[in-house]
Amino acid sequence: MASSETDIGCSGGEGGESDIIVQTHVLGDFSESGETRALISSLPEVHGDMVTTESATQRFLVIMNRYQEQPHLLDPHLEWLLKMILEFIRSEQSPPSLVHLSFKFLYIICKVRGYKIFMQLFPHEVADVQPVLDLLSRQDPKDTETWETRYMLLLWLSMTCLIPFDLSRLDGHLESEIGLNRYGHMKRKFNHGFTHVVLEIRCNLCALLLIQCFKINERVPLLRAKSLLSRSSSNISIVAGILCGENVFQPKGQVNIHVSSQVFTSVFICFPASTILQCLEQKHLSESSQATLRKLGVKLIQRLGLTFLKPRLATWRYQRGSRSLAANLSMSQSTAATAEVETQEQEEDYDIPEEVETVIEHLLVGLKDKETIVRWSAAKGIGRVTGRLPKELADEVVGSVLDCFSFQETDNAWHGGCLALAELGRRGLLLPSRLTDVVPLIIKSLTYEEKRGACSVGSNVRDAACYVCWSFARAYEPKELKPFVTQIANALLITAVFDRNVNCRRAASAAFQENVGRQGTFPHGIDILTAADYFAVGNLSNCYLNISVYIASFPEYTKAMIDHLISMKINHWDGVIRELATKALHNLTPRAPEYMATTILPQLLPMAVGIDLHGRHGAILACAEITHALYKLGLQTNRTTDIISSECVDALKNIHQKLQDRKQYRGFGGELMRPAMCVLIEKLSLSKMPFKNDPVITGWQWLIDDTIKSLHLFSSGAKDVIMIAVVSALSALCEEYYQAQPGQADSAMQTVLVSQYTEGLKSTQILTRCGSALALGCLPNFMIHNKLKQILEGLQQMCVVSQKEGSFTEARRDAIRAIAQVCIKAGVCTNGSTDSALCSENVAEVYSALLNSMNDYTTDSRGDVGAWVREAAMTSLMDVTMLVASRAPEILLPDQVKCVMCCLAQQAAEKIDRYRAHAGNIFLHLLHCTEPAVPHIPHREELQNIFPAETSTSLNWNAPSQAFQYITQLLGLPQYQYHTLLGLTVSVGGITESTVHFSSQSLFDYLKGIQDNSAALSQFGDTLLSIFRDNLRNERVSVPFLKMLNQMLANSCFEIFTTQENHQFCVDLLTLCKEIKKSKDISKLRACVSVFCGLIQFQGEVRKKVLSQLLMLLCHSFPVIRKTTAGQMYEMLLTYDDVIDPEVLDDVMTLLSDTNWLVVTVINVNSIRYVPVCSLHTVMLGVHFRESDLATVRTHRNQLCDWLGVPKPQVVAKVTM
Repeated sequence: MASSETDIGCSGGEGGESDIIVQTHVLGDFSESGETRALISSLPEVHGDMVTTESATQRFLVIMNRYQEQPHLLDPHLEWLLKMILEFIRSEQSPPSLVHLSFKFLYIICKVRGYKIFMQLFPHEVADVQPVLDLLSRQDPKDTETWETRYMLLLWLSMTCLIPFDLSRLDGHLESEIGLNRYGHMKRKFNHGFTHVVLEIRCNLCALLLIQCFKINERVPLLRAKSLLSRSSSNISIVAGILCGENVFQPKGQVNIHVSSQVFTSVFICFPASTILQCLEQKHLSESSQATLRKLGVKLIQRLGLTFLKPRLATWRYQRGSRSLAANLSMSQSTAATAEVETQEQEEDYDIPEEVETVIEHLLVGLKDKETIVRWSAAKGIGRVTGRLPKELADEVVGSVLDCFSFQETDNAWHGGCLALAELGRRGLLLPSRLTDVVPLIIKSLTYEEKRGACSVGSNVRDAACYVCWSFARAYEPKELKPFVTQIANALLITAVFDRNVNCRRAASAAFQENVGRQGTFPHGIDILTAADYFAVGNLSNCYLNISVYIASFPEYTKAMIDHLISMKINHWDGVIRELATKALHNLTPRAPEYMATTILPQLLPMAVGIDLHGRHGAILACAEITHALYKLGLQTNRTTDIISSECVDALKNIHQKLQDRKQYRGFGGELMRPAMCVLIEKLSLSKMPFKNDPVITGWQWLIDDTIKSLHLFSSGAKDVIMIAVVSALSALCEEYYQAQPGQADSAMQTVLVSQYTEGLKSTQILTRCGSALALGCLPNFMIHNKLKQILEGLQQMCVVSQKEGSFTEARRDAIRAIAQVCIKAGVCTNGSTDSALCSENVAEVYSALLNSMNDYTTDSRGDVGAWVREAAMTSLMDVTMLVASRAPEILLPDQVKCVMCCLAQQAAEKIDRYRAHAGNIFLHLLHCTEPAVPHIPHREELQNIFPAETSTSLNWNAPSQAFQYITQLLGLPQYQYHTLLGLTVSVGGITESTVHFSSQSLFDYLKGIQDNSAALSQFGDTLLSIFRDNLRNERVSVPFLKMLNQMLANSCFEIFTTQENHQFCVDLLTLCKEIKKSKDISKLRACVSVFCGLIQFQGEVRKKVLSQLLMLLCHSFPVIRKTTAGQMYEMLLTYDDVIDPEVLDDVMTLLSDTNWLVVTVINVNSIRYVPVCSLHTVMLGVHFRESDLATVRTHRNQLCDWLGVPKPQVVAKVTM
């Protein structure tokens, strides 16, 4: 066999797995042609014996199946294969068993190559028709053993029936008796073929293909159509597909509607259309569960309906004008009048069969189908049939279509009705006299939405209604639509701007554009189109907050848009839509302030205390936004007192009490009511409502405090929204109602609130801590005055990470944010009081809390959650530093600035892109800021040379390829070296490929640059050891550090040290690695082994100590560590050939490679046996190793000690108490 093999694989690695080899075979040609020819030639000898027949068939299957993926290799051999097998089939001496076996071989070839290619090779001359039909007529359709024979015969027949001759010409002279119809022999054969089409199950594909060929050759009459129609519904679908032009072999059910009229004629010659219609009614296709079958039924019924009507266009239809200008100019009034008289006379003489009513009834039912494809077909059918009806009957059809627009009907009926109206309008069958009935229904359809559970339906209805408006723009003269322009324009713009579905918004925008272009009567159409085009309406927020404001600037659309928001959107089921609607009302208020104040606001107030949850939520938000917008407008017009009526003010004040009395702050509704009321409190406070010293203020404060205490009771999705609303409400409430005098707090409320929230920082609920911290951070400056020390102490205490409070990460994050907010509001005063401002006495405490939070590396199941705290600490450090530098730079100590910059440098060198970018941007901001300039930045000039001013905008810190080449240059600055290298450690020793690659490459480039500078390299080595020593027990740093160190040793970064015997760097490093060796962490031990092997390059006594440590690891209690050590030592000896005496090198290498370092004796819970331990998973199963288990590997280890000249390690007995 001609083939090529490609091996793709690699060694299984150190886990002991065998090598994996993937082989792909590419065949060159049909190399088994000789064997195949012999198999086919042997069919006459083997067909009688079941065993030999089965053997030959299986061998042929094996040969053919090899070419399933490359069947084109069989093409040059198909002709002789088919010829050899057909000789057995055509031979009159061939017994039935041989014929069936031959057809089975043909089927196997056809299955591999594909029937479309294979069937073209069948002989299809005139002489082949009768033998094929004879063979087919002798088959038993119920014989399940010979289905391959019938399958291939049907394929063959599908080719022979393409002969372009009438079958009667193949009959010859037929004699008939008097009174008997002459019925051709060939037609009887084809009639029998249809029996196979109906009864065959396995051969459905061939049967359908045969029918398709019958449709192509229209000289083959469908003599068995009645039998087909009387069978199962699946056969009806076949005939329906034929009559409707459905090509079963086109991809994805594509339809060929160009069906020759002769095919219909041949069917209807056999059966009247009424008979076919009656037969279809008995099958109840509209009740089928198959959408395709229902669609085909609708197509068939509409085409049957057309056969009952004269094939002409309705002359009464509305025509906007000819598309040809010359034709329009040549038309005369007299000709039009004459045509109208003739039309009326023709219509009076035109009788409509009763079956048409049945057809229309079926099509109207199809308009309400649950599938869009069925409704669309029915709508087209309505248009086609109506176009052939008289004017009065057509108007009745229109009336029936309008009945679909009832609120008792489903959204399917509304959608189907819209599609039908669009088709009628497009064809000119919807006369202008009907527009008064149609337009209001289309306006309702443009905003149709029906809630279903947690969502809604109706987007398809709105989209179809836009299609109707689009078709009307093309169908009618401007004068016909002029009375409805305002309604249609408002409805289309409302849909284009406020619809939730982007497809509907774009459809409405397209329909509006079509009307503007073709009608030319839409007010301000061109101006609006430039703002609300197809692409602009794609963004929902932009539509609600910007485009709507522009459109509302035109008075024709203002009130309609506001009314729609009030009636349809503030009570919407989607909370996002409700919130956007209320913000849109805020923006629209300046366009119609009197209407908002006198009509809309009184309308909203009853809804704000209603029973509908969504309506109540939206109404409260709308009241808040409108009230605030009216207040801001009053400031501009000096009408702050009388713009809202006193009745509305009292109603706004009483909303909270009514909700509380009805206990509507509880349960699921409370998740919506509490943030909504907080927004109302905020907006009313900002609007300076006259509620000071009113009992309602106490109620509002209770709501805020109770919400902070109850945050843990709400769902996770609502917590953040509630917390933001509560903090905003508290800030505005304090600012407006808790001032005894301007700038002076109400001492009683100040004491209560500060004490309450500082106590909340100690709560056992994390969200209560978060809420209390944010509440303290949002207090105005007069509320902080004289309470700063108490607030900062509480926040600083919460920032401390303890084992008990390690899970309160979000609370620490919010406390860090609150510290910066409190400091900014309190201000800076050099000699001020610690209870009133940030001064020289408390600035160190603030910086200490923020800098300590930069070392928060808490992790849980969510990952590095401490990064949230570090991010907040970086932002807070920047804010506080800029504040102090601008107002009192003298209290900013050099050590504080140094720690800030070093911590930022460390974060800018770490592995997480987001936080690296955040730290880098803050680092550059502090470095290059001039107003104010941050004092005491270490190495300012060198930093500005490394990071020029343009890097603030050009440097992408998220990209490791850009960031690390800059950050590694900080290693040359002594004060930044430790922290920068600490950050680089987790990047170089990480697992993200891109980060590891670019960070290590930048680090090695730096080390290469200082290879000739022994002082710089020694300083770098000391810093490296300091990091190792400080983080020896820190798993986050120690493992990446060992990986980084291994890469440094492998790249000869300390080559200058290797020339000196017993260099102190190597000695100290070996001492620290000995401590790591005591760990039980597999990953740490593996990294330590790699470092030991790298240390072997150092000269002197230290090399013996390194070998001693490696030999001790060869007897480690973990088998995987023993195997890893052996493998690493083998590679080490290959790399450094001067380590041992060459005379024993081969023996050492052989012992390391041939010894099974994994086999140990284990004590299992159930039994004691020898097992191979092949992975860490097995080690961690809870088995216990005995000292005697290591005797085997210890013997080999001791032999290595002798060869290497290293003292044998001595077993130390454990002291038992």
